[in-house]
Amino acid sequence: MILGLTGGIATGKSTVTAMLRERGIPVIDADQIAREVVEPGKPAYESIVRYFGEEILLPDGQIDRAKLGEIVFSDEAERQKLNTIVHPEVRRVMREQAEEAEKNGATIVFLDIPLLFESRLQHMVDKVVVVYAPAEMQMARMMERDEFDEEQAEKRLRAQWPIEQKKEEADFVIDNTGSREETEKQVEQLVRRLKADVAP
Repeated sequence: MILGLTGGIATGKSTVTAMLRERGIPVIDADQIAREVVEPGKPAYESIVRYFGEEILLPDGQIDRAKLGEIVFSDEAERQKLNTIVHPEVRRVMREQAEEAEKNGATIVFLDIPLLFESRLQHMVDKVVVVYAPAEMQMARMMERDEFDEEQAEKRLRAQWPIEQKKEEADFVIDNTGSREETEKQVEQLVRRLKADVAP
């Protein structure tokens, strides 16, 4: 069974990812793959530099993520353009890795896709798990963790679907508003339920 793991920025998805991995469940990370496909020499890298110009590069030739982030979070059309370059590559690699995990005997594989709904990738997964925390908590966490000011944090939130909407669309919700133990309990229950579902 392939599950999509998503949430909103700062809802605590990486905490849940770590808990799943501790239980031996493969989690394929779209963000990490997105970083790899834009490395120098990769096809997506070439296309990004061609489109956005060399001023988005660091002296060592790597893409300056902060600079690119400023461009794409301020301009919806530029953000869409970046996505059309990066996303197909990311999806291809994710599919390869999921097949690989299956070959290695995994019966449950999670695809960690932050923008699952926004990118309409529900077709890639059998069920969707949303890691939930209310918007005001997301704001507070971003401002604390990433030292964003309120405007920066709001810009990031507006670039995503509202978390309440994601919660509505989810097959399973992990509520990450309480303690780590409470989240852990929910992950444990979810894993047990999924294992029961895929058991022959």
